Amino acid sequence: MAELKDQTGVSQEDLPLPDDYPEPHVEDGAVLNGEAEWDASSTTGESTKDQAVKSSPNLLQMLKAAESRWTPQGRDRDGTEASGTGELVTEALKTDMQIQFTDQKQEFNKRPTKTGRRSLSRSISQSSTDSYSSVCSDSSEDESSPKDKLQKTSKGLSDFCIKNIKQADFGRREIEIAEQEMPALMVLRKRAGGEKPLAGAKVVGCTHITAQTAVLIETLCALGAQCRWAACNIFSTQNAVAAALAEGGTSVFAWRGESEDDFWWCIDQCVGAETWQPNMILDDGGDLTHWIYKKYPSLFKKIKGIVEESVTGVYRLYQLSKAGRLCVPAMNVNDSVTKQKFDNLYCCKESILDGLKRTTDVMFGGKQVVVCGYGEVGKGCCAALKALGAVVYVTEVDPICALQACMDGFRLIKLSEVVRQVDMVITCTGNKNVVGREHLDRMKNGCIVCNMGHSNTEIDLVSLRTSELRWERVRPQVDHVIWPDGKRIVLLAEGRLLNLSCSTVPSFVLSITATTQALALIELYNAPEGRYKHDVYLLPKKMDEYVASLHLPTFDAHLTELTDDQAKYLGISKNGPFKPNYYRY
Repeated sequence: MAELKDQTGVSQEDLPLPDDYPEPHVEDGAVLNGEAEWDASSTTGESTKDQAVKSSPNLLQMLKAAESRWTPQGRDRDGTEASGTGELVTEALKTDMQIQFTDQKQEFNKRPTKTGRRSLSRSISQSSTDSYSSVCSDSSEDESSPKDKLQKTSKGLSDFCIKNIKQADFGRREIEIAEQEMPALMVLRKRAGGEKPLAGAKVVGCTHITAQTAVLIETLCALGAQCRWAACNIFSTQNAVAAALAEGGTSVFAWRGESEDDFWWCIDQCVGAETWQPNMILDDGGDLTHWIYKKYPSLFKKIKGIVEESVTGVYRLYQLSKAGRLCVPAMNVNDSVTKQKFDNLYCCKESILDGLKRTTDVMFGGKQVVVCGYGEVGKGCCAALKALGAVVYVTEVDPICALQACMDGFRLIKLSEVVRQVDMVITCTGNKNVVGREHLDRMKNGCIVCNMGHSNTEIDLVSLRTSELRWERVRPQVDHVIWPDGKRIVLLAEGRLLNLSCSTVPSFVLSITATTQALALIELYNAPEGRYKHDVYLLPKKMDEYVASLHLPTFDAHLTELTDDQAKYLGISKNGPFKPNYYRY
């Protein structure tokens, strides 16, 4: 304690203490005095400074002994320390430490507590866990499945299944906050709300259920649609938001922490309702589309189109189209410019750091990180990590993306070349088994492994579910996978999408994607018969530009207008589209 005061100039007695002070850590076998009552002496006459003075004679004795150690009288002729002086210093140190420790125990025991003692099991980093759990975790709630209980809204509706309908008010405030950062959807409500372009549409959706998605769902309802919704990820649902949607009249079947069986049950409840049949699909990952093909193929007779927003889902749609099994037109929102260049790039650029910080408290400076994949998601992740001082490696199979990584200053490698030395491995390829057991076995102790792609197939989790490896849950969405020799890796969100499972994402960027999805639904639903065949289409360029223009006023941005002569020279309309479909932004 004396050393601490010498180095900082402030003793611990001088620092302000919270009213609810944690219980001190006591080694096994040690005993602290019983808790003393607060008395008048603590505020009148006897201060912490007075108690510090009590040890001053011993402190002087120690200093004198130390001083004599460096004088000729304190040394033997051969330069070694005199034995008597050394014993004096040792004894003085022991005496001083004992007196100070006793005084500090007495002073601590006098401090009042309002709520009693708290366990020190709440670690120093607990504040970051609290911050995380306030958004994403529901540890305070019971873990029973909501399928086992009947809930009703204030209006008596019960066609939903969520964690707790009583959280609706809190969820409504979350949605209202998101609305402030999602200007395009709010404008779309005002401009098209009177026309009701989705009147008669019955939209079944399977996306992340967050405050931002709720703004989209309620926009679709404002445009005339009826909606039933399930979650596309078992960890990304914000329970309070789901409650707010249910209270508002939307049939929602989702809660955070679903099992795999629950996940498919929720989708089935959306699709298999006897009194309600969908005519539009909004999917994220292709699971909803897959379920309808598997169990309810007859529904495609009434479905007008599919809107898909993920790499994984789009890939499945192209497979169906190639095999001649795609029964309805589908809109590929993922490859629209506004989705690729804003959601995939800028959203991941910010949310990758948020997810890692909330779950691990890791410092990025100097850390060695491998990012698997250098598409738009990978570009965003690499840029963010590099900006905070991490040493970033990239793996790629596409030579064009690989060359971009090299030109951006990243070292292109194979994962097997650096897996022994890196501190983090982040996957964002949309592929399967990118990180296999052979890589996991070679990782160093404490390596963080996570996924920024939509599906949890990128990390070979099946190989980790063996009897030889032990799983230990240390935080919500944070597991230690422990090898027989004691080595452990830190696995986040069980290999599922990190940012939406472990943190939140910027509302403004999701406004761009959500507006694109809404326009795609309007286009497919209102398209005359024959405009779209049973194939996969990109969003018309004009709509991409319209989505971007709706967000420019937020930045007080002013577009330059082409003159008639300039438009004629370029061979385009003054009002766009300004680029051909083959243009790469």
